[in-house]
Amino acid sequence: MARTLLRAEDSGVLRSHRQLKFQSGNFLYRMGIKGGKPELSVTDGRDTITALLQWAFGTGEVGQSYLFQRKGIYFESRVSYFGSLENLSVTPLKVFRPLYDLKDAMARPVQMDEIKRCFSCHSTGSAIGGRFEPDKVATGIGCEACHGPGGEHVNVMQASVIQEGAGGEHAPVVIFNPGKLRPADSVDFCGACHGTWPDTVRAGLNGLFSIRQQPYRLQNSKCWGKSQGDARITCVACHDPHGALVQEPSFYDAKCLNCHVATPGVKPAGDHPGAWCPVGMRDCVSCHMPKIEIPVMHRAFADHQIRIVRPGQPLPN
Repeated sequence: MARTLLRAEDSGVLRSHRQLKFQSGNFLYRMGIKGGKPELSVTDGRDTITALLQWAFGTGEVGQSYLFQRKGIYFESRVSYFGSLENLSVTPLKVFRPLYDLKDAMARPVQMDEIKRCFSCHSTGSAIGGRFEPDKVATGIGCEACHGPGGEHVNVMQASVIQEGAGGEHAPVVIFNPGKLRPADSVDFCGACHGTWPDTVRAGLNGLFSIRQQPYRLQNSKCWGKSQGDARITCVACHDPHGALVQEPSFYDAKCLNCHVATPGVKPAGDHPGAWCPVGMRDCVSCHMPKIEIPVMHRAFADHQIRIVRPGQPLPN
């Protein structure tokens, strides 16, 4: 999460690829570092326009999208980098339409409300006193993005150490700890950036378009309805926000068996409300949280709507 936003000139994707190219209809896109500056150009064969990229969103492992400014207006490049392609392709949009001219083909204007949301989830401290301050932003998700301002916490701990000696065990806690939230609040906390249930419904996202709204999908799971007060089925029960995402399916088996009975014939109970799985006890998520291919992202993502998946069954909303 610390690398979810970069200034474009610091993008390892752009620096490690001499020049990225993509053809869409009559439009040829080029992107890369030129003269030490990150540049996007698009041509229709007759005319060419260019822009200096300012911001790169995403680490590049899945993808990376780019913003630039003109006359105080933010624009998003019509092409983005995708890790699975190691090249550019069309930036995903909920609504697709024909491109009208060269300027339209280069980028789409982004309203300030959307810009603020983008920066709030990809950076730390983008708003100061409620005012958007992109020049003062700390790129990526730092400690204070989740734990709140830490200045007072540091001052209290330092004062306590001076008074009590090393450790400061009795210092008051003046930092916010999301780990102590109630389960439902914990999932909503993560969902502020990853997709809460209400936000996803209001946005009209369902089916394939909701796969990346992991908290929404999790809360649609059958087990969530019975366990919304259970800390064993929250985002942080399975994922460590301070570490890299674990991709190995077997890692999550122990998480599943925290709730599910692991012995044939044993009935579910309060401490293990989930039934025994007759298929097996290994790689549970590969069956019950299958990876779903999202074509516009050129990538498959784990579906967090935990369920029994049957052949030919339509993807639930």
